Amino acid sequence: MEKYSSMDDNELISLLRQGEEQIVEYLMEKYKPIVKKRARTMFLAGGDHEDLLQEGMMGLFKAILEFDPEKGASFPTFASLCISRQMLSAIEASQRKKHQPLNSSISFGELEISGGEAVTSSDQNPESIVLDQERADDLMMEISSVLSPYENRVLKAYLQGLDYIQISEVLGKTPKSVDNALQRIRTKVQAIRK
Repeated sequence: MEKYSSMDDNELISLLRQGEEQIVEYLMEKYKPIVKKRARTMFLAGGDHEDLLQEGMMGLFKAILEFDPEKGASFPTFASLCISRQMLSAIEASQRKKHQPLNSSISFGELEISGGEAVTSSDQNPESIVLDQERADDLMMEISSVLSPYENRVLKAYLQGLDYIQISEVLGKTPKSVDNALQRIRTKVQAIRK
């Protein structure tokens, strides 16, 4: 694999098209940090961080197979776009109503038999769900009250699963401005939680 480190991505893709299939593995490892970075900025309802990483790696794999240097984009740009789209598609799919039974299902391992009736062993009864939602709403109101209008818009976009670049495009600001706002938000939220 070391022989590939001195080659640029276009050369690697060209060799891949000629049948050197181990290049796929090399490029997957080379660009895995981009997938990890992108996954840290997103949330998948009903899933975990590993699910997002898998989605991102599928996006990277598709990018490797579909990249066309003749179209003018660099491979890192194309790969980043494919990774983001794959993750966002997974997030959107997880939020659709048709997946609600899967996202809120209970495994048989979580069930206990009590007095002839099946009950969940978790504390997710309707009352605790409502109380948790009320606490979350109260916390969001408290956070919102200490943030500037711009920071509130950034936080809302961030919680919707947008990354720094997407937020900057939506709000008409630079990615650095978005990054600075998120740093201020983290500091303010930590102060509230103390």
